[in-house]
Amino acid sequence: MLRPDFAKCGGLVPVIAQEAQTGEVLMLAYMNEAAWDKTLETGEVHYYSRSRNTLWHKGGTSGHVQKVHTIRLDCDADTVLIQVTQLGGAACHTGRKSCFYRELAGDTERECSPMVFDPKEVYGK
Repeated sequence: MLRPDFAKCGGLVPVIAQEAQTGEVLMLAYMNEAAWDKTLETGEVHYYSRSRNTLWHKGGTSGHVQKVHTIRLDCDADTVLIQVTQLGGAACHTGRKSCFYRELAGDTERECSPMVFDPKEVYGK
């Protein structure tokens, strides 16, 4: 079965999460083999948190889970693209739809992804 080359990247591979319906890039995170296997097993995306050094079920706390539509590997099998349905409308821990919510166009900077929830209410921070 198709698998990323975890050994090539020191045990972690970058994962791009993309909204299946619109093509919008929601986030970039990392997976180890356990996260990969759990994602395939459950149909919901699991990542590896480098800051917490643990497996992380996306939306496990907030309820904003990512349901898998398709999984693609790049030509070198060291980057993953997962097309998802983002439940709850927010992928970013800041409460926004996308982690890529800041845009620079020339010398103009703006926020370009809507706020979906207040992180203080969801995470208590």
